[in-house]
Amino acid sequence: MAQPYPPLEPYRTHRLKVSELHEIYVEESGNPNGRPVVFVHGGPGGGCEPWHRQFFDPKKYRIVLFDQRGCGRSTPYAELRENGTWELVADMETIRAKLGIEQWVVFGGSWGSTLALAYAETHPQRVRGLILRGIFLLRPEEIRWFYQDGCNWLYPDAWEHYLAPIPQAERGDLVAAYHRRLTSEHPEIRREAARSWSIWEGATSKLIPSDDMVARYGGDNFAEAFARIECHYFVNNGWFRSPNQLLEDVGKIRHIPGVIVQGRYDVVCPIKSAWELHRAWPEAELRIVADAGHAASESGILTALIEAADRFAKL
Repeated sequence: MAQPYPPLEPYRTHRLKVSELHEIYVEESGNPNGRPVVFVHGGPGGGCEPWHRQFFDPKKYRIVLFDQRGCGRSTPYAELRENGTWELVADMETIRAKLGIEQWVVFGGSWGSTLALAYAETHPQRVRGLILRGIFLLRPEEIRWFYQDGCNWLYPDAWEHYLAPIPQAERGDLVAAYHRRLTSEHPEIRREAARSWSIWEGATSKLIPSDDMVARYGGDNFAEAFARIECHYFVNNGWFRSPNQLLEDVGKIRHIPGVIVQGRYDVVCPIKSAWELHRAWPEAELRIVADAGHAASESGILTALIEAADRFAKL
């Protein structure tokens, strides 16, 4: 079973001004002359963590991490203006050009898989390989499953906490009800909604629920950006031209080596989307982890991702 590589520190950090409003944090670690790889974090709004560097052999990879607009160490915090899918795709190109990278491996999970696919389908000539986990295509049925009706049948206990800030009269469209609160002028209303929204995901992300994950997702510093930015993207349908845009455009990337890692019991991003992506992109390897949920830190998923990264270092 593959193990994470030892912790390491960046050898260089950057702050890139990507608009009049937004400045994003970018870091490089590992081997400056190694195979470039960019880690695309989830959420949107989740930010990067130090352990994300440990998927990659630091002797073989030049590891690029960045915090997407409005989250992590990027500023302004939890900002929704000028914050959408295609701005983030453009930011990735800005980072690539700034760092002088011709092609890179793109590695992303959950929302990170959405953004990785959007980037690759826009700039296929810049992508040497794709490693994707917990596929999320940002389709209305996926949003409805997790935030309105579906996953609540499996987690009725956690669902009660998710429902708590929303009056009965507004529960017919919970995403819209949350959006009103997450964009409220009143900080206490935003904070309560952000914590409930975020804890719902933290409580359901692992096959065996983790109190540590719930605590992290419920922390005020994490929750506000995570909940506000996620909800903002969802009410805007990711700014895609159609619900199936990422599947419709998959022909642009079928020549790119790809691995799809999916937990069998992922209830945040159910396996149906990974299966449909694989059907549209049969050249990609689909690895279904039989004893895992959504989180990249679960042992079977972690192993599959590290093994894929080790293999792609030789591309």
